[in-house]
Amino acid sequence: MPISEWEHVLQSIGMILTTPLRSRVMRREFGSELSDLLGRPMTPQIVLAVYAATALAIAQWEPRFSLTGVEMGEANAQGRLTLTVYGVWRGDQVSGKVVL
Repeated sequence: MPISEWEHVLQSIGMILTTPLRSRVMRREFGSELSDLLGRPMTPQIVLAVYAATALAIAQWEPRFSLTGVEMGEANAQGRLTLTVYGVWRGDQVSGKVVL
């Protein structure tokens, strides 16, 4: 079953956020700094850095989505963090969850 266009945007955001910078051979600048931040104690400074890294990466690599907000959820038992992204897609206010 094919995914919807909005699901594809969320999938793309997930790929962008989980790809460490400098990890792609022909595209070193692709990805985000989140891999450097996750696993560290979530101090207010780290939480702010997570939000900033998310905003920068989405703005640079996902032109179909205009981010207006990010909400950090709790990490699950496997240590996976969920971010809820809020923004504008095709003129509509949307939100979606991305698991890191």
